[in-house]
Order: sequence, then C-alpha cells, then structure tokens
Amino acid sequence: MQHSDASGEQIHSTTVVGVRHDGEVALGSDGQATMDETVVKHSAEKVRTLHEGQILAGFAGATADAFTLFERFEEKLGQYGGNLQRSAVELAKDWRTDRYLHRLEALLAVASDEHLLLISGNGDVIEPDDEIIAIGSGSAYAKAATRALLRHGHGDLSARQIVEDALDIAADICIYTNHYTSILEIDAS
Repeated sequence: MQHSDASGEQIHSTTVVGVRHDGEVALGSDGQATMDETVVKHSAEKVRTLHEGQILAGFAGATADAFTLFERFEEKLGQYGGNLQRSAVELAKDWRTDRYLHRLEALLAVASDEHLLLISGNGDVIEPDDEIIAIGSGSAYAKAATRALLRHGHGDLSARQIVEDALDIAADICIYTNHYTSILEIDAS
C-alpha cells in the first residue's frame, strides 16, 4: 500500500498478516516505517489489542491516521458490545462519509475469535474466505507464505508460528518490510 502525504512524499507501508488455525488466532506485523526511500524506524508497533484483549487490530498506511482509526474503532466496539462485524461496518460507513475521516490513509486488519476482517476508507469490510488476512506492501508475499505453511506445515505449526514465518518470508522479499516483528494472539476455541 502506498500513499502520498501532504507534501507529496510517498509513504510506503508495511506487512500485516493474520491467520485463524487450530483454535488460535494470531495477527502480526513487521516494524519498518519508511518515508520515500528512507527507513525512519525499525521497530514500529503496528498491531495492538482492543476491547479488553478480545480483538486484535493491525494497520498499514499513515501512522497518525491509523491511531485515529484505532480510537474510533475502539469506540465502535464499546458502542456495539464488542460485536466485531457490526463495529467494522459502522466504522467503514463513518470513514467513507465523514469529511475528516475520509482523508485518512490506512487499512485495518482486525480479528476476533470468530472473524478476520479488512476495513478500508472506501467503505469495504471484507472477510477473507481462507482464514488468512494480509495488508500492506508485503501482503501478497505474506499471504502466499501463509497458504503454503498451512498446506505443508503438517499441522504441527501454531497460528503464531505461521504468522512469524510468513512475516519472515515477506521481509526477505519486500523492501518495505523488515525482520522486526510484533505478534499478538487470542484463543479462538
């Protein structure tokens, strides 16, 4: 995912990947923050828990915008009793129609024990078919790696291990992804 800030400078994002596997949900990201062709931070935290640890959320895009969206999403979760799908739809509606929010440039990947969702400023709330969610510059690499690990991991890998390995593979390929990772988990059983 690539955005321009107010000065027109290109901001490249990150890799966030999540998976639901064997009763576990894990969501992780790399830590690289890049502006134009310069790495400005190696250990940015792009995933967090929300709603008393019941929801995992990660972002790709502009950091300040993502923090604003995390706050709004946390409000929606409180308003709708932690219902992830309803909260995501309401955030997407606001994001698309609110003049202030509409300018925010980020994507959110969110997960509960039952759902993985991608939320965008275009009003999209997408639940992937394959229990894998990935956003950011390295998302295609991480998603492909996750699929391969699920197919050929012989069932002995945890959700956390799959996310960790997928991020490591993406970091080997995507120049906007590094090997510093943050991974969060919740029990989905």
